[in-house]
Amino acid sequence: MITLGIETATQVVSVALGGDDGILGIVEIISGRRHAEILTPAIEFVCRHARIAVADIGAIGVDVGPGLFTGMRVGIASAKAMAQALHVPLVGVCSLDLLAHPMRHSPKVIASVIDARKGEVFYAFYLSSTDGVRRVSHPRACSIDDFNADVLARGQDVLAVGDGAHRYRDELEHSIEIADLMHPSAGPLVQLARTQALRGDTVEQSDCGQLGAGSANPDAVQPMYLRAPDAQINWTTR
Repeated sequence: MITLGIETATQVVSVALGGDDGILGIVEIISGRRHAEILTPAIEFVCRHARIAVADIGAIGVDVGPGLFTGMRVGIASAKAMAQALHVPLVGVCSLDLLAHPMRHSPKVIASVIDARKGEVFYAFYLSSTDGVRRVSHPRACSIDDFNADVLARGQDVLAVGDGAHRYRDELEHSIEIADLMHPSAGPLVQLARTQALRGDTVEQSDCGQLGAGSANPDAVQPMYLRAPDAQINWTTR
């Protein structure tokens, strides 16, 4: 099954194709928030160079956040439109899960930390498991001080990954190790989405409570915000 992965929840637009032989092609562009302008050409580029026709795509995976509000919506809207047009399953995967997956062999607690702006981060904790990683906390949006307090309360060695960890590295609890990985990638997204689609799971997404939630109905896949959009916050403040 050829699977297309679309990742636009952060500053990087990432698109990948995968099949029985693994990743067939991947393109990643630091877009500077030009997600809508870049995404469609990126999909066309990776399909052309992987020599895969769009009609041959059998499943689509999309990052549903948390992350940049506009970027998330661009990716999810495009993924839904393609899934409906091609009549293929759509799998929504949390951006925090995508960050944790490449660290799945670490013996430490894995903390996926995404910069949420406004002095806050989105984060969740994971542990290595037989089939990848297992989330052991609910995704949260909070200050870096609250994140540090959560780390200290766990009393375990922590490996942090993501642009939030890098942006606030000088403010993180000193015992936290920081991995080099900055952004989620469509590569792990393809792997997770393809596994879910091959299992034939059609459970509806429930605030990303699982490591990948797929649905035969693309409308069941929704963004994971964790907090209100900036425009709503600014309006309420005014």
